[in-house]
Amino acid sequence: MANNPLKITDTILRDAHQSQAATRMRIEDMLPACEKLDKMGYWSLECWGGATFDACMRFLNEDPWERLRALKKAMPNTKLQMLFRGQNILGYKHYADDVVEAFCKKSIENGIDVVRIFDALNDTRNLEAAIRFVKQYGGMVEAAMSYTTSPVHNEDYFVRLACELEKMGADTICIKDMANLLLPYDAYSLVKKLKENVSVPIHLHTHNTTGTGDMVYLMAAQAGVDIVDTALSPMANGTSQPTTEALVATLKGTDRDTGLDLEQLADAAAHFRTIAAKLKEQGSLDPKVLNVDTKTLIYQVPGGMLSNLLSQLKQANAEDKYYDVLAEIPRVREDFGYPPLVTPTSQIVGTQAVMNVLAGERYKMVPKESKGMLMGEYGRLPAPVNEEVRRKCIGDAEPITCRPADLIEPELEKYREETKDIATCEEDVLSYALFPQVAAKFFEARKNGGAKAEAPKAADGPRELYVDDRSI
Repeated sequence: MANNPLKITDTILRDAHQSQAATRMRIEDMLPACEKLDKMGYWSLECWGGATFDACMRFLNEDPWERLRALKKAMPNTKLQMLFRGQNILGYKHYADDVVEAFCKKSIENGIDVVRIFDALNDTRNLEAAIRFVKQYGGMVEAAMSYTTSPVHNEDYFVRLACELEKMGADTICIKDMANLLLPYDAYSLVKKLKENVSVPIHLHTHNTTGTGDMVYLMAAQAGVDIVDTALSPMANGTSQPTTEALVATLKGTDRDTGLDLEQLADAAAHFRTIAAKLKEQGSLDPKVLNVDTKTLIYQVPGGMLSNLLSQLKQANAEDKYYDVLAEIPRVREDFGYPPLVTPTSQIVGTQAVMNVLAGERYKMVPKESKGMLMGEYGRLPAPVNEEVRRKCIGDAEPITCRPADLIEPELEKYREETKDIATCEEDVLSYALFPQVAAKFFEARKNGGAKAEAPKAADGPRELYVDDRSI
C-alpha cells in the first residue's frame, strides 16, 4: 500500500451526469450499482446538491429527499457528499439564515456526510451561516474556493482565502475549478503553496473541458493534493471530470497509489455504460459535451454556458453574433469586478454580454440580475466595478455593503404557512422554499398517485440558466 495514497471522490451520481446529461439520471439507474460503489474504498461519493434537487422534481418526478435516503441506505459505508451554494443553498437567490439552517440540518439527517460549500464570488460572508450550521449538526465542512484567473485572482489570493476558510472551521478545503482553467503547472504550484500554509486536507475538483484535467490531477498528486474528484468512465471527460479508472491505473504502484481495484471499477462502470447509452438514446446525453474546447481558456466560459449562449442567440436569430458575444464576455466581467464565472454569475455575465451585442449599445438593456450584482445583492465583488457602468445600470442607488443575508428577515415560518395544506413534512417545506412552483406541481402529482408531472413552463429562478449550465 502506498504510504501517501491519493483519495478519490467519484462524481458519477451527481456532477458526471449533471455535466453530460443535464442531470437526468434517475434513482433506479443508480441503485443497482450502489453495493459495488459502497465497497470501492472511495473517500466519498458525490450524489446530491447542485442541480440534482431541482431536476429530480422538475423533470424526473422524484423526491430529492427520498433519493438521498435511498442512497444512504444502499451505501452505509461510504461518505455521501453534496454541493451547496452557500447562502443560495441550491436555488438562485439568497435565503434567510433560518432556511439555511433548516436545510443543513435536514440534509445531514437524511444522509449527507460531507457538504461542499461554495460562493460564486468567494465572498466568505456568504459561507458563514452554512459552515456554522453544517458543523452544528455534525456534518463535515468542505469549504470551496471558486477558481478563476484575473488581475486579482492569483496564487496569493487563493492562499489567503484558504487560510481564512480554515479559520472559519473548514474540515477540508476544495479548489473548485468549474471550467478546467487551472493548468497543470499552476495546479502543482498552488497545491504546494496551500499544503505549506493550511493544515486541513486539500481537495481538487476540475473538469476535462479543455482536455488538461488528467495532467492537472497528475501534477497536483505530485504536489501532495489529498483528494481529487473523478468520474467513472461511462460519464467522464469533456464537460465532466477526468476518468477514475485512468487515474487509478496511472498511480498504481507509486507512492500515491489510490488502493482502488481496477477490476471492481470496471465492474461498476459496466452498469453505468448501459445507463449512458439509455440517456444518449433519450437525447439527454449530447456527444458534443465530450469535445475538447480550448476556447474556455481564452474566454473563461464554462462549457454549459457556451450552449446556453448559443440557444439565446438562436432564439434571437443572431447566431452569427456568437464570436462577438464571446469577445464581449471578458469586457462585461471586467466591468462587473471580475466575478468567477459559475452559477449564477456565469449566466448573469453571459446574458448581459448577449444583450450588449444584440442591442448594439452596451448596457442599454440591463436585466434585474445584472442590477442586483452591481448593487451588491450577491455579495462583495472581487475587484472594483466600472463606476460609469454601475451608474448607467442602477443610477444613483446606493450599493449595499453588508452581508446580503443580513437584510433578509427570517422566512421559514412564512414557507411553513404557505405549504400547510400541501407539505407532508419539513423536507417538503424546504423543497417549496427553494422551488415554489416546481415543488407545488410535484406535490400535486405525488398526491395523485405519482402521475408523471409535466415540467412547469414558468421558472422560479432564471429558468434558462438551469438546464444547460452543466458545469456547476
